[in-house]
Amino acid sequence: MNRYGKIGYFNIFLLVFIIASLDGGRVYALQNRPNILWISHEDLSPIYGCYGDSLARTPNIDQLAKSSIKFNQAFSNAPICAPARSTLITGMYAISLGSQHLRSETPVPESMKILPEVLREAGYYTSNNVKTDYNFSHQGRWDESSNTAHWRNRPEGKPFFSVFNYMITHEGPTNALRDSDTESLSEYTDPEQVILPPYLPDSPKMRKIWAHMYDLLAVFDQEVAALLAQLEEDGLLDETIVFVFSDHGHGLPGHKRWLNNAGLQIPFILHVPEKYKHLVNHIQGTETEMKVGFVDFAPTVISLAGAEVPELMEGKSFLGKNPEEKPYVFGYRDRADDCYEVSRSVYDGRYLYVRHFMPQLPYFQNALIFNKGGSYEEINRLRDLGLLPEPARRMYEAKEVELLYDLANDPLEQTNLINEPEFNGLIRQLSNALDEWMVRHRDTGLITEGIMMQEARDKNSSIYEVARSYSWEKYQGILEVAKMAGKVSDLESLQPYFEASDPSQRFWALIALDAYEEDITALMPELKKLMEDEVPAVAIKAAEIMAKRGDDPYAFTVLERMLKLTDEVQVLQAAISVRQLGEKAAPLMSVIQDEVFPKYAGDIWGRYKSWSYPMFIGMALDQTQINCGIAIDTHK
Repeated sequence: MNRYGKIGYFNIFLLVFIIASLDGGRVYALQNRPNILWISHEDLSPIYGCYGDSLARTPNIDQLAKSSIKFNQAFSNAPICAPARSTLITGMYAISLGSQHLRSETPVPESMKILPEVLREAGYYTSNNVKTDYNFSHQGRWDESSNTAHWRNRPEGKPFFSVFNYMITHEGPTNALRDSDTESLSEYTDPEQVILPPYLPDSPKMRKIWAHMYDLLAVFDQEVAALLAQLEEDGLLDETIVFVFSDHGHGLPGHKRWLNNAGLQIPFILHVPEKYKHLVNHIQGTETEMKVGFVDFAPTVISLAGAEVPELMEGKSFLGKNPEEKPYVFGYRDRADDCYEVSRSVYDGRYLYVRHFMPQLPYFQNALIFNKGGSYEEINRLRDLGLLPEPARRMYEAKEVELLYDLANDPLEQTNLINEPEFNGLIRQLSNALDEWMVRHRDTGLITEGIMMQEARDKNSSIYEVARSYSWEKYQGILEVAKMAGKVSDLESLQPYFEASDPSQRFWALIALDAYEEDITALMPELKKLMEDEVPAVAIKAAEIMAKRGDDPYAFTVLERMLKLTDEVQVLQAAISVRQLGEKAAPLMSVIQDEVFPKYAGDIWGRYKSWSYPMFIGMALDQTQINCGIAIDTHK
């Protein structure tokens, strides 16, 4: 007998058996996890036929909905693409990461793993076709991210997480009215049958655009049918959980870019095969009022896959093990293109509370993005003719600082209840919840883009880590100054903040001053000092105010110097401030045309160097030239 003996042989056999069993068990476990398919599209509110819209032609989505769950309270956390998608794929609020602007190049924590990375580690094949637009690099985070990405490219036996995003419903096709976009249809929406919301003018062109939006939805419905047919061909329909949803509200004025329910609420259909019904047994029937936001989608998918949700993720799983519904859904709107904005919202299931931190800026700013064709061109045309309805005219005016809408009785958000005494308690509750959320998550909108990007660069750190180096008390202090905009009754209350050690407090004191409509002569000496501030964001804002309201020639010297900086983020803020001067920017025309604009010129749209900061700098400078009477061809 050899030296192992009978017991030795038995142990070796047992060990091999255990290893084989474990490996086989792993394969079995992977094969018995659900595949997960996201079918997403752009720029549409809940107007599928299954949501009760009589104009919608969505037979394939509606058929799917009959054996699925329709979410009646699903929301993007941002009413515009990049911050919405950043939130969706990270499971983190964009305001936590600093990725809430459109578009930006956000430094994120090295330890951050986004949804496909977590699933890859859990044994899934991950594919994305094709849009990313996360405001940070997606390189290396997917198994495949391209216009040919597909679950069919995976190794045999692997479960998959696949995303297909359809651009056909984007605001571009909606406003372009191209016949070629809907040539696959045999039936078209009659413009005479549409019902326009009160904040859009009722004109033939606007009706045509609104009707075309429904036709584009019908094209998307065909794409849904094609993907479901592929699943069935592959024998995977009973093995795959399917999400169908939009990235935010309609791509039309009053919706996309607007921080209101019309901009945030999305359609969301969840199909769960019988095999996996146990993962949704807390939801009864084919529809639910459960409140869910994009920040919750990533942890939910991870939970469905049986993997561990990273601690960094801020959303909560609403399916699978230990589902959770949060009491509130939060929203945010920040810079979009070359238009600054800082607005925040909180929704409790019935009431939507919105706070504008830059109320002096109208939603319809004098910027190229609001002067383009389609619906924007039509609204501007009717405004010039004096034919806009009152709700549409309000888009051009300064915003109210706070809004409260009862969506149960006022779904079109036309009656602001903020000054109704009977709602004081509710307003206080929602306002406090919003404050706590902003400070807890270190809302980087309070630091402002120029300051947070500069600090991240100086510290060679992510914006997320920079924000978390601030104490709770320091953030609370910044928030209190930011909340002064639109509520300053006497200028003396701002005086201490112009000398604050924290640059964000100085910046927000300037924003509050900018929103102050009375005479500001008493604070001109402070503004002169702040034009020399070491922090560009502060100096730029001080110079903008002095140029607008102080007619100080030195303010133009400061703005010229800021336009010539090498840091594109600071240059963008300077370009935006210069645009907001209107025709008063004339002294800067020669330097803009001869020195600044050529640095950011390129082939994008025949005008700009890239899709990020250079584009938005160029757009702001183009509008500035137009404001000063110079003809610019921005439609190449």
